[in-house]
Amino acid sequence: MKFSLASIAAVASCASLTSAFVVKPSAPGVASRSAVVLEASRNAQKIASRTKWAASRGMDSSAAAAPAKSGMMKNADGLEYVRLVSESGASAEIYLLGGVVTSFKDAEGSEFIAVRPDAKMDGSKPISGGLSHCWPQFGPGEIQQHGFARNVDWTVVSSTDTTVELEMLPSDYTKEIWDKEFACRFTVELGSDELKTNMNVKNTGSEDSFDFQAALHSYFTVSSLENLEITGSFEGKEFLNKMIGDGEMQTEDRSAITITEEYDRVYKGVNDPVLKDTGSGKALNVVNEAGWEDTVLWNPYGDEGMGFNNFVCVESVKFDPVTLDAGASWDGVLVLKPEKL
Repeated sequence: MKFSLASIAAVASCASLTSAFVVKPSAPGVASRSAVVLEASRNAQKIASRTKWAASRGMDSSAAAAPAKSGMMKNADGLEYVRLVSESGASAEIYLLGGVVTSFKDAEGSEFIAVRPDAKMDGSKPISGGLSHCWPQFGPGEIQQHGFARNVDWTVVSSTDTTVELEMLPSDYTKEIWDKEFACRFTVELGSDELKTNMNVKNTGSEDSFDFQAALHSYFTVSSLENLEITGSFEGKEFLNKMIGDGEMQTEDRSAITITEEYDRVYKGVNDPVLKDTGSGKALNVVNEAGWEDTVLWNPYGDEGMGFNNFVCVESVKFDPVTLDAGASWDGVLVLKPEKL
């Protein structure tokens, strides 16, 4: 639309009366400059968010501002990890210590995996958070709590921009704890909008069978517990409530679980949990495609040092022991599928 000089003069004559109520057209170049400033502000917010996230994981904050790259990395304390990046912008990080997936972000940058604020990222102890391996034992038993898989360095067998395969084999350390012949491979595959993992256990012995339990002690991030509900086939299922005495079997009467107290519950036969977080506006489908038959819910409610209010453990578990004959193998397949609420 074109304006005559007369019309412009008329507008100018009443400008003092209307300037408080009318948004004035910007001079040439000002509108585009305003848009650039706005986008720059948003970019600064994103960089600040990435910097804060990186610092919480012991990473160099300057690296957080740069576009994510795939490959082998080291954190500020020298621990090695593999970063996967998809063409969509989704990313994942997997530490060799314990073979732990410590990050899965969708293409929008939303993080779904939690690492506790009290986690040690220098190798002095197992990483408290992520998709942590409990193998060949889950919980207490004949050997050390949760086994040894999370204590040792896994080896990279192969990797691409979007996949990595790690391996754990017997060592002098593992043989002192559990003298069995085995090979464990953990494959992580990053899609455009999902993360798939496969825990493969093989009995490499020639004669004897062995028994094992397995779990992914999975920490998932939440905006706040008050914003969270966990749905799935929980209603009517029996669960072991480990917070009562030495453990008490109870029956779940809810279809949606909310956490308002300390939780340590084993739901046998439930393997389809969905985390719904109204604070983030997103849900995470925990799809256990093979092997993982049970779900454990754990949260140290009230423990500020652990950051209880910003994570929940929804663990994929094979609670009843697997008997693996010589030469046989077992697979536990988990797929994490985010979606908007």
